[in-house]
Amino acid sequence: MELDHLGGTYGGNRKPTPFMCLVMKMLQIQPEKDIVVEFIKNEDYKYVRVLGAFYLRLTGTDIDVYRYLEPLYNDYRKLRKKLTDGKFALTHMDEVIDELLTKDYSCDIAMPRIKKRWTLETLAALEPRKSVLEDDFEEEEEREENEQLEGLDNGADERDYYHERSPARERERDRDRDRDRRRDSHRHRDRDYDRDYDKDYDRERGRGRERDRDRDRDRYRLRDERDYGHDREREREREGRERERRDRDRGRRRSHSRSRSRDRKRHAHSSSPKRRGDGAEEPKKKKKKEKKERKDDGTDHPDPEIAEANKLRAALGLKPLK
Repeated sequence: MELDHLGGTYGGNRKPTPFMCLVMKMLQIQPEKDIVVEFIKNEDYKYVRVLGAFYLRLTGTDIDVYRYLEPLYNDYRKLRKKLTDGKFALTHMDEVIDELLTKDYSCDIAMPRIKKRWTLETLAALEPRKSVLEDDFEEEEEREENEQLEGLDNGADERDYYHERSPARERERDRDRDRDRRRDSHRHRDRDYDRDYDKDYDRERGRGRERDRDRDRDRYRLRDERDYGHDREREREREGRERERRDRDRGRRRSHSRSRSRDRKRHAHSSSPKRRGDGAEEPKKKKKKEKKERKDDGTDHPDPEIAEANKLRAALGLKPLK
C-alpha cells in the first residue's frame, strides 16, 4: 500500500523498482486466486490494483485475464511510471491495462502469450464484450427517435411513419448494427495485432536462434581452446618426463663409465709391478735351464768331435761322453 509508482528496472546497473520487487515476492509466495482478485477489485489503492493485474497477467489463464482485466478499462486514474533512465512519466490505469492485454512487454518483462478475444468468443469461452457506454448510446438513440416523433406535423404523416417504420424494430436494428460494427472493428484490430505480434515473435525467435548459435559457437571455441591447452600441457609434461629420463640415463652411463675407468686404473696400478718382475725373471730361468741342459747333454764340450758324439747320444737317449 506504500507504493507510489510502477516500473521495471532503471539506471545503468538495471536496478529493480519496488513495484518489480513486490511482483517477484508475489511469485515466490504464490497467493491464491481469490486474493489476487481482491487486489484487482481494490479501489482505494490504485497501485495495489495494478500489482494484482500484473501478477494475474503473468500467472492467470486467458479467460481470467480477459474477465478481470477488461473492466479496468473504465479506470482513468493517473499513475506514475519510472522509466529506464530513472525519470518519471505520467500514465493512466486504462493505458496500463491496454498494454498488459495487447503488448508483448510491460515493465521490461516479456508477457506470456494469450489467445485473442475473438478466438475465445468463437470457441464460446467468452461472451462478446459489452461496453459501459452502450446504455448511453441506447438512451441517445431513444431521445433522437422521440424528437423525430414530436417533430411530425399531421396524423397522416404519423400513421405513415408508424406504418413504414416501427421504432422498437428500428432501435433493435440500429443496436444490432452498432454491435456488429464494434465487433468487426475489434476483430480487425485483433487480427492486425495478431499479425504484428507474429512478425515480432518470429523476429525475436530469429534473434534468439542467432544468439543461441553464437553462444554455441563460443562454447565450442572455448572447449576447443581448453582441449588444445590440455593437449599442450600433456605434451609438455611428456616431453619433460622424457627429458628427465634421458638425463637420468646419461648420468647413469657417465657414472658407470667413470667407475669402470676408475677400476681399470686401480687394477693397472696394482698389477703393473708383478708383471715387470715376472718379465725380468723368466728369461733368467730360461737361460739357467738352457745352460744346465747344455751342461748335462755335453753338447757344449770344447772338443768338437766329442760334442758331435754327445748330440747323437742325446738323440739316442744315452749318457753323454765326458
